[in-house]
Amino acid sequence: MTFGARMLKTGLAVTLALYVVSWFQLSSPVIAAVAAIFAMQPSIYKSWRYLMDQLQTNTLGAVLAMLGGMIFSNEPIAVGLVCIIVIMICLQLKMGETIGITLVTVIAVMEASGQWEFALNRFALSLIGIVSAFIINLLVFPPKPHVQYTHQIRETFDHLSLLLRTAVSDEIKETVFRSEKRSLEDRINSLADKYKLMEEDQKKLKSPKFKDSRLLVVYKQMLRTLRKGYNVLDAVESHYFQAQRTPEINQDFDAHLERLIKFHEHIMLKFDDKLKPNLLEGEKFEQDNDRFLRGLLDKYEGQQEDFLRLTIVSAEMYEYGYQLERLNRLADHRSTVEVN
Repeated sequence: MTFGARMLKTGLAVTLALYVVSWFQLSSPVIAAVAAIFAMQPSIYKSWRYLMDQLQTNTLGAVLAMLGGMIFSNEPIAVGLVCIIVIMICLQLKMGETIGITLVTVIAVMEASGQWEFALNRFALSLIGIVSAFIINLLVFPPKPHVQYTHQIRETFDHLSLLLRTAVSDEIKETVFRSEKRSLEDRINSLADKYKLMEEDQKKLKSPKFKDSRLLVVYKQMLRTLRKGYNVLDAVESHYFQAQRTPEINQDFDAHLERLIKFHEHIMLKFDDKLKPNLLEGEKFEQDNDRFLRGLLDKYEGQQEDFLRLTIVSAEMYEYGYQLERLNRLADHRSTVEVN
């Protein structure tokens, strides 16, 4: 685990919550600290949504806890029963993320055995922690999923590039290949999570502008293209080396993989504004991608099992190329619009 902004902000949120509790001279500051830890979220939208949900579920939990404390006192069985009821309600309201802090509030309030002043104190402590986390998340290193996403896209592409360039040449050690492939899969899954955060921020926190919506389309295609590149690696590992191949086949596959990754590099450079739009390059690549698949089908059609295995690999390479063509059109269109 590496040190990051979220770790720092969690510590700051706890510090702020403890200071606020001290200023108001409230007891049991640990409740506010725990609430601040739970409430730190990876995006502004999630922080706001979490704050709104917690206000509802904490209020509900505090009321139930007050009633339970007045009727049953703070008997362990009563506390457990109220916790079960609160969990059921949170799940029914589809606010499962709020259960942790809400149960802390319930237990703290029931400790008061119906004394509303004491219960109000415990409820206020939870809210202080939640609001502290929201303020810190909003003001200190506010989450920038777009910046993080583009940076991680480039790192993931570099990782994919290395593996694809050594996939069929059999230059990389098998143990290293599998370890790096698992790492690549983790990176792609992490990108998918970040994309969901950006989608939530754009569609639910504010009215999306056309420019932002189009940028989201680009990010989605970038992610889809990386996944298709990963699928090529998967197909190579599962089928390519199990098939009998001639040196000519190895050369054909290796050359087209190099063509794919080089085209991917050019597209990424276009998004970095380092290359001009090049419609001819895209058209030529499309022809090369079609020619590669047709050539394999024509040349090795009668070889049964080996042919089927190689067809699976070539089909994944073709699909990767197809997604690259779509990404290239987005890059060329973006560059053309900016020039005009």
